[in-house]
Amino acid sequence: MLHEIHEQLTQEVRINTRTDTIFVITAIVFNFIMMAVSSALAGEAADARTDIDATATSLIVLIINIVISLLVNGVSIAGLMTGRATRQKLSSGLLRMYEDADVSKYYDAALLSNYMRRYVLFVTVIAVLGTASILIPLVVLVTA
Repeated sequence: MLHEIHEQLTQEVRINTRTDTIFVITAIVFNFIMMAVSSALAGEAADARTDIDATATSLIVLIINIVISLLVNGVSIAGLMTGRATRQKLSSGLLRMYEDADVSKYYDAALLSNYMRRYVLFVTVIAVLGTASILIPLVVLVTA
């Protein structure tokens, strides 16, 4: 029975890792795409200042893109925080299982803090890119 529990826990860790990877990659790609699209819209809005309709349309779409960017990045960060909590629980369970089986010397408990630190780094990357994908188009709009 212990073997089946171990398999279940390690399978859950693998699933958790894949899900977190999807959140990170999706957020990074999304932010770069939004940065390009929103910058182009901001440039169009700045260039079309004499055409009120074109400027209004570009600004409305830019605002929608900013809202979508905030939502997608918020969901990605929330997903990673959920993944972090899940990983902490699964890894702690595995560590307790290893301690009970007297094989914990093969699993360094410091790995848990390394995993948690990695989540902070992932969230930081997403937050920085999300902020850039919002600020850069605004700078283009204001300075063009």
